[in-house]
Amino acid sequence: MEVCIFFLCAMILLPGIAASVHPVKAFLHHTVHLSCYFPNSQKIDVKNLINFWQKDINKVVHEVYYGQEKYENLSPEYINRTKVDTGKWTLQLLNAGIEDEGRYQCIIMQKITERATEVIHKSECSLHIIANYSQPEIAELHSGELKPNGYLNLSCSSSGGYPEPKEMTWLISHENTTHSSTAHMDVSQDAVTKLYNVTSKLNIPVPTKSHTNISCLLHLKEQLGSLISVPLGIEIQKKEMEQAKINFFGPVIAVVVLITSALLLGFLILKKNRNILSTNQSVSLAV
Repeated sequence: MEVCIFFLCAMILLPGIAASVHPVKAFLHHTVHLSCYFPNSQKIDVKNLINFWQKDINKVVHEVYYGQEKYENLSPEYINRTKVDTGKWTLQLLNAGIEDEGRYQCIIMQKITERATEVIHKSECSLHIIANYSQPEIAELHSGELKPNGYLNLSCSSSGGYPEPKEMTWLISHENTTHSSTAHMDVSQDAVTKLYNVTSKLNIPVPTKSHTNISCLLHLKEQLGSLISVPLGIEIQKKEMEQAKINFFGPVIAVVVLITSALLLGFLILKKNRNILSTNQSVSLAV
């Protein structure tokens, strides 16, 4: 048996049968099915075949030796976690974890003589683990009532996902208009579970529209789509809007009144001076 393992390691370093890498995606803690893609068109008896599954070349995941499963050479993390269907040559990996990500190689050798074997098939799978993120949730960081001239402080968080997401954007909608804003995303990874938690913050002036909806959108990698939060509705009361208008237009109106009064006073003074001048001219002519 030791000779066989040595032969396998040596064989991998030599040019072998060309094989493409088949990507496989699986959910965390689910059973993964990795196909060897071996057609066995010649109907070779399983008792004349040796089947090895390896991860990253140096870890033995499963071994079927001339029809009998062998466990002596398995890497400790795969003991009691694998099964092989010798009819379809598919490897089942139970309770897949993030540490199981990587490349898996299936190698099949045929018995030629009592002491000689020949590699007749090789294939590779690339395993990617997926863990669902929680639905993004918006929290208000400010306290008290919103004021029209104030600022809106929000955070959006999602947790327990894998792999690391791409980015988080904010969507601000009112009436039929929506615009997006990409903000900085803080990412942390749990040291034990290896799952990611993400948070993004938004700081903008309080919307002046009577009703505004704000959502956050988490964009995932691996073509997994996006997750969107429940919209947060921002409603500014009419009396606050009217008060804001008064606060804004009050000084403007006062300035306008002051300028108008000054102009009117100037006009009256000018008219009075003209009347006095006219009277003086009339007296001079009479004399």
